Amino acid sequence: MDAPRDLPADLFGNGVLAAPMAGGPSRPELALAVGGAGGLGFLGGGLKTPQVLEDELRIMESRGGGRPFGVNLFVPATQEIDRDAVLAYRERLRPEAKAVGADMPEPRWADDDAYPAKLDLLLTHAPAVVSFTFGTPRWDAVEALKKAGSFVLQTVTGPEEAAVAAELGADALVVQHPDAGGHSGAFLGLPPFQGTLPELVAAVRAAVPLPLIAAGGIGTPDAAAAARDAGAAALQLGTAFLRTPEAGTNPVHRAALASTAFERTAPTRAFSGKWARGLENGFMLRFADAPSAYPVVHHLTAPLRAASVRAGSPERTSLWAGTAWREARDEPAAAVVHRFAR
Repeated sequence: MDAPRDLPADLFGNGVLAAPMAGGPSRPELALAVGGAGGLGFLGGGLKTPQVLEDELRIMESRGGGRPFGVNLFVPATQEIDRDAVLAYRERLRPEAKAVGADMPEPRWADDDAYPAKLDLLLTHAPAVVSFTFGTPRWDAVEALKKAGSFVLQTVTGPEEAAVAAELGADALVVQHPDAGGHSGAFLGLPPFQGTLPELVAAVRAAVPLPLIAAGGIGTPDAAAAARDAGAAALQLGTAFLRTPEAGTNPVHRAALASTAFERTAPTRAFSGKWARGLENGFMLRFADAPSAYPVVHHLTAPLRAASVRAGSPERTSLWAGTAWREARDEPAAAVVHRFAR
């Protein structure tokens, strides 16, 4: 087997990336701490307004000491939404919202209409690394980012998506296994990969001549070593950072990760309309048949998720976590980086 294809050491340091976790965890404090420990910190640009993202970019630029960092964007969905299914789901959610005193909003049918503005921000600020998830950007956006000086990553979940990303001109790939916490980055509608993370890395490595970053279910140094042995040049960790003090993980989510009450993680569309893995709670079980309608369902459930957190209850909020969640610890982000660094 050929040696793993390398990533630029000046950008990727010791080979540990903090996954861009939208919704709060990936705040500047975490990205700065990971970068300060020799890894690559990330901001999650998904679900943020351009103004919030710009404010966070300025924090990174002013406090980062010139160290590289990355920014992730969600590529807007192009799928047709079944409006009748969404409206029926909204009616089913009313008792859940009432139980926590939350409003049930009108559906927001558009995806992220701020995506072009956020892309323009990245062209202006030119962070060292830019990654895309949920789909592929236009080829001219990739070329413009590379011309501005950014190294472009694309999240893929199998060899077929890897081939698309390579054709697009991505510099490297984040290879996401189904064991990963949070949303799947799949964009071709294919079945989830059947096999281990090292097997997935090896399959993608055989398909494309690009550096690979392994992600999903990496909870121990042994798991990290197995991914590297299969051909990964670096690791992207998300769940491992959720309990660090620098992460913006809400207190209900943080407590659930440390609790013995949860027995497993499972994929669900109940909270957002898109498959995502989290600690299995009652809401996930009650709404296992949620429609495929991202981000419309995300906006529908946002008030009840927020109310559940305010009430201190983990039962009606998303608790994103990968399969190795029990390995996560209450420790500084730098300790996580050092434990998994190559």
